[in-house]
Amino acid sequence: MMKEDNHEETQQNLNHDESLEPASPYTIMAKLFAHLSKSVVDRFGEEGRDAIREGVRTFGEERGRDIARRAAAAGQPNDIHNYLPNYDMGRSDLFEYETEYHPVEIEQNFTKCAFGDQWKADGMEEYGILYCQMIDPAIARGYNPDFEVVHDKYLLKEGNCHFRFQMKTSEKESGSEENGD
Repeated sequence: MMKEDNHEETQQNLNHDESLEPASPYTIMAKLFAHLSKSVVDRFGEEGRDAIREGVRTFGEERGRDIARRAAAAGQPNDIHNYLPNYDMGRSDLFEYETEYHPVEIEQNFTKCAFGDQWKADGMEEYGILYCQMIDPAIARGYNPDFEVVHDKYLLKEGNCHFRFQMKTSEKESGSEENGD
């Protein structure tokens, strides 16, 4: 009888083991990125970090160009107002964030991120940050060369990601109007 009880208890534990659930694509991609980055950094040191950053930059710029094409296909210019509506990655409940629109910038604050949360859970922050430092500025630059991102807080460091998306030409134009130029 004791053997049956242990079997049932083990079976119940297996039924509730989250590691047996299918992983989200975000989890799989975060783990893949971290392991590849760790291998490159372990083997090549700072040059490896630079290579990873460069790969993320080119990947991000390609994504940005695709977002611009998506906007163009919808008859929209690749300006600040059409960036997020045409963004290429859906947001699930694995992300928690607030977005505020200001006259010349979009401000976002993420308190939950599937990628950052996974890197923290796995102790891979050192490698995940290589992605975080590069991806959003690169996507913005690919979307529009005058679009830039100030990423001044990181979930992996401060516990939240804070972004300010700004269109450089809009700032210049609004400054010119104020000065009467």
